[in-house]
Amino acid sequence: MSLVKGKNTKPEIIVRKYLFANGFRFRIHDKNLPGTPDIKLTKYKTVIFINGCFWHGHICKSYKKSVTNTEFWENKICNNIIRDDKNVNLLIKLGWRVLIIWECDLKKSIRESKLEQIIKDIKNNF
Repeated sequence: MSLVKGKNTKPEIIVRKYLFANGFRFRIHDKNLPGTPDIKLTKYKTVIFINGCFWHGHICKSYKKSVTNTEFWENKICNNIIRDDKNVNLLIKLGWRVLIIWECDLKKSIRESKLEQIIKDIKNNF
């Protein structure tokens, strides 16, 4: 597991490049906020988490349940979900808007429409 990247993953880079190309300026991995959001848009008081479907328990077509050591993985993913919910609630209490982008939302076939929707969500509530 030590070889699994947690920062600067391909999905993160896709979202960051798209936001930057559309004029958004941001900070990444702000350790001063709960959950260390992947992207922090201070101007819009918005944070973005880009979550992997397996690691954060998103049940979708991309999700595949582990067939080895299932009890360990179920506990780990369950704890990740609980921690994610806690961090989102803390961020909301601090006045931040929280957007979550799932890895499956960035598949080539739907990527452009999802990224356009994210920009609309950021701008509409500003």
